[in-house]
Amino acid sequence: MNLSRREALWVGLGGLAAVATPGAVLAATTEELTNAFTGGAAPGTDGITLTAPEIAENGNTVPVSVSAPGAVAIMLLATGNPEPAVATFTFGPAAGSQMAATRIRLAKTQDVVALAKMADGSVKQAQATVKVTIGGCGG
Repeated sequence: MNLSRREALWVGLGGLAAVATPGAVLAATTEELTNAFTGGAAPGTDGITLTAPEIAENGNTVPVSVSAPGAVAIMLLATGNPEPAVATFTFGPAAGSQMAATRIRLAKTQDVVALAKMADGSVKQAQATVKVTIGGCGG
């Protein structure tokens, strides 16, 4: 197969476009991610604890921790981020505790949602609103 310079340029531009767009194509909504994780089950609110600050002066490093005794998996979502899926933690039978702590990036003031899939198949949910300020001046 012989490609002319023009055809090679078009193939290269097509490749660049494919590399630049997967974020837009692969981004799932919070509802789609929740349904995929829960399998359509309605989540309960007991048995899970989400700890997040009410006000975060720096949206680049917001400390969040989740505890769900008896969970096999925990998923963190940031509903206002361009990509709402933050992290998914899985726990095996030898896990000492079903707890996870991390720092997440929040684009703006938004809800942080934690979903826990329990060993018995039930799902638990906790939610916290985090106000992201700019330099501690509100916003």
